[in-house]
Amino acid sequence: MRGSDSTTGSLFSYVDIEARIPAEHPLRLIRRIVNDVLLSLDAEFAALYEPTGRESIPPERLLRGSLLQMFYSIRSERQLMEQMDYNLLFRWFVGLGIDDPVWDHSTYSKNRDRLLEADIARKFLKGIIEHAEVKPLLSTEHFSVDGTLVNAWASVKSLRPRADAQGDKPPAPPAGGGAPPSDAMPGSVSEESSEPPKASDDKAPMQQTNTDKTNRNEGVDFHGQKRSNATHVSTTDNEARLFRKGKGKEARLAYMGHALAENRHGLIVEASLTQATGTAEREAANELIHAHAPGSTRRLTLGADKAYDTHAFVADCRAMCVTPHVAQNVSGRSSAIDARTTRHLGYALSQRTRKLIEEAFGWGKTIAGLARPMRRGEARMAHTFTFAMAAYDLIRLPKLLAAA
Repeated sequence: MRGSDSTTGSLFSYVDIEARIPAEHPLRLIRRIVNDVLLSLDAEFAALYEPTGRESIPPERLLRGSLLQMFYSIRSERQLMEQMDYNLLFRWFVGLGIDDPVWDHSTYSKNRDRLLEADIARKFLKGIIEHAEVKPLLSTEHFSVDGTLVNAWASVKSLRPRADAQGDKPPAPPAGGGAPPSDAMPGSVSEESSEPPKASDDKAPMQQTNTDKTNRNEGVDFHGQKRSNATHVSTTDNEARLFRKGKGKEARLAYMGHALAENRHGLIVEASLTQATGTAEREAANELIHAHAPGSTRRLTLGADKAYDTHAFVADCRAMCVTPHVAQNVSGRSSAIDARTTRHLGYALSQRTRKLIEEAFGWGKTIAGLARPMRRGEARMAHTFTFAMAAYDLIRLPKLLAAA
């Protein structure tokens, strides 16, 4: 017998939202671990809010919502609120009931920025790796470090000379008239001159005659100009820096994310983000090692690529009781790594295992939105990058714990 396609509305629902989620859904295990970590951060959350006043969005729900945004590649807070309104799985994970109203996207974003003050993303990552179920999965002796470029949410068209970006303008013409100053802009005319400006030659190279940005798609001609971080700054994100990944590559506005991973399963144990410079990777690596194992007297190993092959970095590692398993850079200079290190089997294992850290960067850029986060400023970008590395650890836990 053919079923009827008629629709009948229901006033009440007698099925609990908990019963609608499959028992073996991977988000169940993730939610349990996340709730344990958030419970351990209760004192941190309490210090961020006043004891009286209007209630805000609970920080626990803010973080659970941000995790969903990365897990399911939701591009904006506006779309996250839209999906949370009708998606029962999202409501269950965040902690909303079926009849609870969702928040406005602007209120959600404003409340989330409060978490930057207490560096919650770093403490959340630390809470995950110290969880009773996660800690046995980690290696305590062998690690890898690497860095990756994170594109800033700013275009190269936003670059301006530092004097213009700070509001300095060219001097005005003299009050008594006369010729304009010698450094006047091309095509300018004095106030007393009655002659119209001469028509420009169509074959002449295009010149920028207006330093004030009036249109986001304004054409800007950078030919013949030398742009560098010392002379130019972005008016959209003044903390982003021009950086070129290698010879023949274009320079782009970016930050540099850094991660320290353990070598057993490639889980991220420390993460940070800095401005993009030529020495940022090595400086951040020293800080990450010290943050994870401060004052360690037990011999550790650290795998890294050839960008870390400098005498200063290798010496710093050995001073911290760390054996540097760094790839040798033999292109035009002497390597700081010799046969005393490369002859051991552990060196080859570290070189093969260190590539696991690239999987975290790849997942973050393709799934979690790190390809070009819609954040401005180093603090917001650092929070997003660190939280994405924590989300990567969480998304891998269901299979790792099931295998263990």
